[in-house]
Amino acid sequence: MNKVIGYSRKSTTSQTNAPDVEALKQAGCDQVFEENVSTRKAEKDRPELMKCLASLRKGDTLKLTSLSRLGRTQREVINRLHELQAEEINVITLDGLINTEALGKFAPVLIGLLTGLNEVERELTQERTIASVEYRRKTGGNLGGRPKTSAKKEKLVLRLREEGESLRSIQDQTGVAVATIRRIIQDAEQIKVGAK
Repeated sequence: MNKVIGYSRKSTTSQTNAPDVEALKQAGCDQVFEENVSTRKAEKDRPELMKCLASLRKGDTLKLTSLSRLGRTQREVINRLHELQAEEINVITLDGLINTEALGKFAPVLIGLLTGLNEVERELTQERTIASVEYRRKTGGNLGGRPKTSAKKEKLVLRLREEGESLRSIQDQTGVAVATIRRIIQDAEQIKVGAK
């Protein structure tokens, strides 16, 4: 009997695979391999992908949330898809872009086009980001992050706290986030301790 195998990958350990794994199980996967590793890593450093591919047999189906889970570059993804097709393994993405079983011999053409477009878009995004950062550096613009709280607001936060106001009350009166209020208070306390 043919199996339906799922593979989920996230690039960093701070990201969770849980939503993808659940979606793959809902899509009928008998088994789901998952890992947190960048596709920039060599395949030998992606053990769950290697186990996943080794478990597939002729007639099985590999399901992915998106084609990019197989690799980072167009060449890598196309080569992998060609290998899987040569072994008569179907590939289906949950985003609906790829279903090699339904596409038949047209699959490699479509796969090449889609992965090529994806790679071009990634490169264009990187170029736009770099250009934006360079422009902001030249013009003294903001490079991101949250704006700093003004000295006037920090003084108001400290005054309200000294008057015995709760953090929530200070937030309501100043519009400053509770985490920022805590940081302002802690910084002020550290300055007082350092001055003694």
